Amino acid sequence: MKAAAFDYIRAENLSHALDMLSQNGGDAKLIAGGQSLVPMMAMRLARPSLLIDINRLDVLKNIEMTEGQVKLGAGVRQRDLEFHPQLHALLPLVGKGLQWVGHEQTRNRGTVGGSLVHADPSAELALAALVLEASLKLESKSDGSRQLKANEFFLGPMFTAVSDTEALTQIDWPVWQGTRIGTAFEETAIRKGDFAMASAACQIQTHEDGRVHRISFGLGGVDGTPLAFPDLAKTLIGQTISPDQARHIAHEAVQSTQPGSDMHATAAYRKHLAEVLLCRALETAYAQACATLHASSIT
Repeated sequence: MKAAAFDYIRAENLSHALDMLSQNGGDAKLIAGGQSLVPMMAMRLARPSLLIDINRLDVLKNIEMTEGQVKLGAGVRQRDLEFHPQLHALLPLVGKGLQWVGHEQTRNRGTVGGSLVHADPSAELALAALVLEASLKLESKSDGSRQLKANEFFLGPMFTAVSDTEALTQIDWPVWQGTRIGTAFEETAIRKGDFAMASAACQIQTHEDGRVHRISFGLGGVDGTPLAFPDLAKTLIGQTISPDQARHIAHEAVQSTQPGSDMHATAAYRKHLAEVLLCRALETAYAQACATLHASSIT
């Protein structure tokens, strides 16, 4: 199929883009990379009457990295972030998640903000944002700006808290301070680059004796939104993580998920897969944190 007829405007600046959103409301869509929106338009799952091109807005392409936070403009290309020299040191979980996002060709054009606004329940950047408790800045012409945490942003499949007249303009990612930090991102798809049947992400920081100081983990592709499990994470604070304990936590987390069935996998299989992936992520992240501990003690 082909997209339904639409008008096109290239935004001159952010204020112009917000003006167009304010005037056209739900009939308008912003487009930057277009890797999610254009296929949906081609299948007529999305039928905007106006596309507002924000590709040339440099204000949405800023990358500001400090010790405590990474601020990304919503228009930053996934590929530019993937190869940024400091990203993997400050946001290792995002770096690992990016390796699973689509294909190189789609990452060349796809933007960080576009992926988050699309809100696919299996999207890797959405899961990373939730696990790291990223903060998202929304702006509109009439109401100004507001900040939302990731757990407030994702409301359902392809559904976010962004109103018809708002644009996601910036994502603030907290950077964990200190050493002895381990991360893991696990995913299974039918083919490399396909949508995840299930995914798991985990970041752990340990004390000098190997006990957990800080931990966050989550699952993607097994519910209407990505999921994080802060209450379960709290039970691991001050403990070491054994394989049995990792299996127990993964099992408990999966009990609250509600995956769907499709031609690729049943809901029961997705639950089993998610449990295996989360167990693996917990063990891998913890082992990495402990390996960092041992390496630092040797040096």
